[in-house]
Amino acid sequence: MTLTHSPAGSAHRRRRGAARQSRAGMAFVAAYVVLLVAFGVLPTAYAIYFAFTDAGGRITGFANFVSTAQDFRFMDAVTHVATYLAFWLVSLVVFVVALALLLHRLASGGASKALRFLYYIPGALAGAASVLVWLFMLDPTVSPVSSLLGALGFHTFGEVIAPGNLPLLFTVIAFWTGAGGWIVVMYGALNNIPTDVMEAARIDGAGAWQTAWHVQIPMLRKWIVYMVILAFAGGAQLFVEPQLLSLASVGVAGRDYSLNQLTFDFAFQMNNINGAAAVSVELLVVSVSAAALFVARSGFFDAD
Repeated sequence: MTLTHSPAGSAHRRRRGAARQSRAGMAFVAAYVVLLVAFGVLPTAYAIYFAFTDAGGRITGFANFVSTAQDFRFMDAVTHVATYLAFWLVSLVVFVVALALLLHRLASGGASKALRFLYYIPGALAGAASVLVWLFMLDPTVSPVSSLLGALGFHTFGEVIAPGNLPLLFTVIAFWTGAGGWIVVMYGALNNIPTDVMEAARIDGAGAWQTAWHVQIPMLRKWIVYMVILAFAGGAQLFVEPQLLSLASVGVAGRDYSLNQLTFDFAFQMNNINGAAAVSVELLVVSVSAAALFVARSGFFDAD
């Protein structure tokens, strides 16, 4: 006897399967939404409330923003962070994309796996631990690369961390810590480029450089924009590196080098919670505006 399944029964099973998948998806999303509200939306709303009120809870409009902007350290901190972001974003885009393309070229051998592992190792260190490693590396008296530092004209720790060198130093530390993960991400994105596209480029006579510039990099555009958005938001919140460097150098680097340091100083040294919240809201507005600009200009959500 041959068993047959009725169309009604098959449709019912499909509906049950779709319902189970829908419930599972909603459970995952619900957990994320709860965490987002608890650790993102509510703290942001709380900061906005403080930014527009005084210590007594009275509405002050933009008074906190004006008073913090008039602080003699504010514009210096803005300049420091802007300079660091310029170094950080340019180096991240150029070197991450270049190294990912190199890894992709080496994909046929074991060298690619070894390099991916080596690139990713520094990212296992927390920000503070990474800075401590670099404090050791940058001190010519104990550094294993002291001969290189001497050749560059640095003979003391104070010379290495002179204020003019800090944007570059912070860029090196940030790149060493965070670029490896992005290299691996870009490598994965390169692997998703259809093979027929790459074959067509080779048939047309494109060399490695032409293929990278005209095929691979344009197809990485959205990944690069995503990387820049997150790197901009993280870089604008520069804090750990200058804070630890300030402590290690007994104030040579300054405890108000970055906007986040200035916020910390307002809140915990001057007991000006409202001013600290105002600077935090300004950082939020700048980061969101920059992300919106990158998304709009790059066609991030356009269908390929």
